[in-house]
Amino acid sequence: MKRLIISAICLTLLSGCMAGPKYKKPVVKSPDRFRGSADRAVPPDPASLGDLKWFEVFKDEKLQELIRTATVSNYDLREAVARVDAARANLGITRADQFPTITAGAEATTLRNSIGGAFPIPGGINVNRTFGGVVLNLLSFELDLWGRLRRATEAARADLLASEENRKAVLTTLVGDVATSYFDLLELDTELEIAKRTLTTRQESLRLINLRQQGGVATMLDVRQAEQLVYSAAQTIPDIERLIEQKENQISLLLARNPGEVTRGRRLTEQEQPPSVPPGLPSSLLERRPDIRAAEQNLIASNAIIGVAKAAYFPQISLTGFFGFESNQLSSLFSGPTRTWQFIPQLTQPLFTGGRLKSNVRLAEAQQQIALVQYEKSIQNAFREVSDALIAYRKVKEIKTEQELLVTTLQDRSRLAYLRYQGGVDTQLNALDADRDLFNAELSLALTRRNELFSLVQLYKALGGGWQQ
Repeated sequence: MKRLIISAICLTLLSGCMAGPKYKKPVVKSPDRFRGSADRAVPPDPASLGDLKWFEVFKDEKLQELIRTATVSNYDLREAVARVDAARANLGITRADQFPTITAGAEATTLRNSIGGAFPIPGGINVNRTFGGVVLNLLSFELDLWGRLRRATEAARADLLASEENRKAVLTTLVGDVATSYFDLLELDTELEIAKRTLTTRQESLRLINLRQQGGVATMLDVRQAEQLVYSAAQTIPDIERLIEQKENQISLLLARNPGEVTRGRRLTEQEQPPSVPPGLPSSLLERRPDIRAAEQNLIASNAIIGVAKAAYFPQISLTGFFGFESNQLSSLFSGPTRTWQFIPQLTQPLFTGGRLKSNVRLAEAQQQIALVQYEKSIQNAFREVSDALIAYRKVKEIKTEQELLVTTLQDRSRLAYLRYQGGVDTQLNALDADRDLFNAELSLALTRRNELFSLVQLYKALGGGWQQ
């Protein structure tokens, strides 16, 4: 009994040994604030736009409905969920190797020998026999003295967490794609509205110029110039309608639906935006962005694989044993000396492998370095994306302000130019130029308003928002 207790204690102490390096989180130097922040004199606010749920950022009810549908039906997201399930199952398979395997088996055989065969059976002997056996494999177990199985389980667990973070990253991308496509669709609707309104105005101008030409006040050149503007506005309409239908098809694909119309909510100019968009602390970004967290889990998995490779240098000890009954007569299977048992401890030690073990360790270490580089790169890429999004959000707002002033000025210019032309003070060319410039400026303003919403989506995504339930 003492020897058994001492052996159990020794095995327990040895089982605490694990080959390979223990994971240590890399030290990352985070900037004090994101480049592109509005006011550098004010300390950064710990709160961040990325902490908000997506329905707290996008207030359009129809857009919220589209996002909810996409989070249930989108093909990429469903694939990501299936990958999480696969990683969870793989963890269960890997972890099962740490525990003993117990199986049971039984057999019964009925045999009749021939009396008149090549070896005749003497009289008085029963030619019919029934025999069998019952075996219980009590033990099939590998002693994980060097932590090979535990390191493999650690790697599988990290793979599971990485797949879960990848699912969140897909969800973040999906929310951004649906919102971006929806805002793009609203901008095309605005373009179509501008084109139809401009076409109506130009057709009315052409009618007046035809009247003036019939009265001898305008020339045929004036008529042709006015017709040119009418036709240019008219050909713009079917092209915009084409883009609208294609954009609706794109949104339908994100929602895993057949191509069809998409219901709109608020207009482009009615979309609400947060009163402020605080980026938060750069150090918090490392804990919020799913892609960074997935990269760290990949690093943890690669670090554990080094332990698996190093554990192959040490002896592998396995225990196998069974207990059961075996008899040549089924009636006496569980009586008498029919019991049978076996216990087989086995030790396997690699002696010469031609450098395979050393190469496996070097391969695992190289893969760990690759994962480390990818982790550090994902962090720097996140900082760059947030900085780019902050700069774009601030600058696009400035562009929109100037663009609105330009449209207001061109509207007044076009009105005055047509009044001067109708009064005979100015030529029609100036009026047509003012009309053309106003049309292009209104289209540019619609694009700028869309880009403003785009920059909000990109900033929200760069800050790691969108995956929160």
